[in-house]
Formats: sequence, structure tokens, C-alpha cells
Amino acid sequence: MKATISDVAKAANVAKSTVSKVLNDSPKISKETKRKVREIMKQMNYIPSSMATGLARQSSHTVGLLIDMSKESEFLNQFFYNIIGGIESVIGPLGYELTLCNIQQHAAEGHFLNRLVLNQRVDGIIANNSVLTEELSRELDRLAFPYVSIGEMDIAASWVDFDNEAGGRMLTGHLLERGYSSPAFIGGERNERIFSRRANGYLQALQQSGRAVRQDWIINVQADEHEGYRAARELLQGEDRPDSVVCMTNYLAFGVLKAARELGIAVPGQLGVAAFDEYPLSRYTTPPLTSLNIDTFRLGVTSGQWLMGHIQGSRTAAQQQLLEPELIVRESTAKRLQ
Repeated sequence: MKATISDVAKAANVAKSTVSKVLNDSPKISKETKRKVREIMKQMNYIPSSMATGLARQSSHTVGLLIDMSKESEFLNQFFYNIIGGIESVIGPLGYELTLCNIQQHAAEGHFLNRLVLNQRVDGIIANNSVLTEELSRELDRLAFPYVSIGEMDIAASWVDFDNEAGGRMLTGHLLERGYSSPAFIGGERNERIFSRRANGYLQALQQSGRAVRQDWIINVQADEHEGYRAARELLQGEDRPDSVVCMTNYLAFGVLKAARELGIAVPGQLGVAAFDEYPLSRYTTPPLTSLNIDTFRLGVTSGQWLMGHIQGSRTAAQQQLLEPELIVRESTAKRLQ
């Protein structure tokens, strides 16, 4: 039997009016009472009738793009603005506006479920999978609230991502085809999904070609110029060094090129360098980098189209799609000197 506001009030030992004020995020109710009532709502699978009917007949004509303002690497990245442009190109002509929402996950009172969803300030949500956890996704499913993840998820949610494993295979396979026989992989935190996918592609290409895997040539560092330089200096000064490198980002590859130049190692010829991410450095480095074009504008377009389908009712089932990256060959992986 469906829980009612009276059931919630009884379980929380408060008046129905208090539950109503909690739903409206009233400042007159203490944080502790709000926390208690919201936890009981969740346990009882309670969905406010006002929300259910409101979602059916009202619209804010606004889509929320969730960001974590504590992660500068995400919202200061050019890819982020390409995604925004892609979303806007879809929702704008349909009369919807896009609002950027800081998730503030550390503050219970400011949690986006309360601010945006239960208070009906947006009609749907798009978020990176680092923000949209499985727990939050299940709660949005319980509330029947439209959302799309930019990034692969393990649950039956709507998500779109690039095929990072395919990208790892493409870059590593390209180096092997050019005559490089012992590539290393630099960059990425070991617990990051994107690292796991890209490194798996690298490993698959080695295994398919019958090459041995050197675990000590898979280097976990923050994927930036400084760490790429530091890791490459250490890796390339060893007696038994790789003849090529697959880099997690082109920023990291820039650091690898700098290290190779200082050590007198010729790129290409003595060392091949290939990187994920075309923007912003790949075509401007010396030598220009072989890289993968990952069309993040298309990520925005696809996520926007799917979300509007969920909001307008034309798309009901969850969908998943891996987009194929494009290999752009440049001088950094010219044929190895024998």
C-alpha cells in the first residue's frame, strides 16, 4: 500500500504540517527534524502527491546540469563548455533553459534532490557519472525523475559515453603497426573508471598482438603536464625502457615530450607518443601529436536529446551508447627507426 503523508508523520512522531514544511524546505524546521523526516520518507518509499501531480501538469522549462565546484579540473576544462553547447543546441529550440547547479554533496540541506527535484526547480538532470552515483540514480528512478548520465554506469540508467576501451586499442594498435614494439601507458588514477577503460584497451591490444604485458610500464599519476614529465623522466632513464607511450591526456603527453627532449630521445623515431584528447594541444606540440578526437559536443547533443525524450514522454526505456572516437595520425608516431 502506498505511504501517505499521515504515515510519514506518524512514523516520525511529528504533525502532518511539519512533514509538509519539510517538503517545502521551510527554514522554521530544524536540520535534525528535516534529516529525520527525509530518512523516513526514503525508508517508506514516500513520493509526495503534490510532486507526482505537479510533474504531470507543470514544467519549469529548465534542465539542470550538475557540477561539483570543488573539482576545478571538470568545470574549467574546455570539454565542459563543448558539452554545454551540445545540450543548448537541443533544448534551446524546444523552449528550455539550461542552469548549472553546484551539487554541494557535503551539505545535506543543500543536496540537489531537495533543492532541484523535490522543489521542482528543474524538469530533468544531466550529470557526469562522477556526480551521479548509483545511489543517487536509484533515488531518481524511485521518484520517476528524468536524468541522463554523461559517462558509463553499471546500472540500467540512460548514459552516453565514448568507447574508452576502443580508444586504448586504437592508440596502442597504431603504435604497434608503426613498428613500435614495447609501449607504456602513463596517466590516470587507478580507481577511476576512465583510467580502467583506457588501460584495458591498451592491454587488449598488447595481448591480441602477442606482446608481453609489463605492469611496471603502466604508470598511475595525475594526468597533467607536470606528472607526465616526472613519470617520463623516470621511465625513459631506465636501462630497459619502452619505445613508445600511450598518454592519458594530451597535457600529460606534453610533459612526456618535454622529458624526451631533455634526455635527447628523438620523437618520433626513438620514441613514439600518442594521446587521448585532441584538444587543445595536440596539433601545436613539437612534433604534433597523434591523438583521438573525442567529440564532446556530440556527447552534449546526445544527452540533451535523450533527456528531452524522457521529459516529453517519447522515450521511456533507459538507453546506453558508446560513441566511437576518431584516430588522428600526426608526426609523433611516424615509423620507428630500426
